[in-house]
Amino acid sequence: MKTRFRPKLNYSNVIATIALFVALGGAAVAAGLPKNSVGPNQLKRGAVTSGKLRKGAVTSGKLAPKSVVAGKLGPNAVTPGNIGNGAVTTSKLAAGSVIASTIKNSVVTTNKLNNEAVTSAKLGKGSVTLAKLADDVAPLLGTLKTGQTLRGVFDLGAEASTNGGLFRSAVSFPFPLLNTPAVTVLQPGQTSANCAGLGNGGTTPAATGGNLCVYITKAENLDATTPLALENNNRLGFGLVAKANEKDKEALALGLWAVTAP
Repeated sequence: MKTRFRPKLNYSNVIATIALFVALGGAAVAAGLPKNSVGPNQLKRGAVTSGKLRKGAVTSGKLAPKSVVAGKLGPNAVTPGNIGNGAVTTSKLAAGSVIASTIKNSVVTTNKLNNEAVTSAKLGKGSVTLAKLADDVAPLLGTLKTGQTLRGVFDLGAEASTNGGLFRSAVSFPFPLLNTPAVTVLQPGQTSANCAGLGNGGTTPAATGGNLCVYITKAENLDATTPLALENNNRLGFGLVAKANEKDKEALALGLWAVTAP
């Protein structure tokens, strides 16, 4: 008599059967999900990773306002082509962010500078050279500028060996005039229409435009008819000549002068 084979139930068989049932049943459940039935509540935290996103799936319309912050941007993520016109304003610049090396050559022109932007403290030593100055910045480069005044002193004297002996001196202007000035010689205390006198305690002689004013402050042993005269007067300077009154006695003339460019 033949004996029929009967498989015995054990723990392994039961577990394998249950696993197969769950696997087949789960696939069927997934395949049978209605459209749009999986929402945010059905997704576990962290279930949607970058690898699960289709290329181009996250568009600007999917981003909440202010959702992309600085910490979310990778290195070099924002390029010039991603920045809108006028997007970078002065309030968006960090202190010290614009330095010399980040400024293109010739970008900062004169119309970009406000009044008093360039002060003496901003100028490097030796940065202002003669080539940087305009020609009308006289007297540094050319003739004395209109309305500018040169001032100085004169002192001439000698011991004449004879009555009526002459003695001379000369003065050169530190900067030339455009034309020869008119000359007025004034005795101590005198003034004129073009020579207003010695201001500031007698140390600031005055002259109107186009005039040379010679103020005598002290004179001794000078000829009464020609105590002091000018000669060889031109735009570069002037000469002084005086005549002694008595021989073997010192004769002198001291004073100040001023000349103003017309």
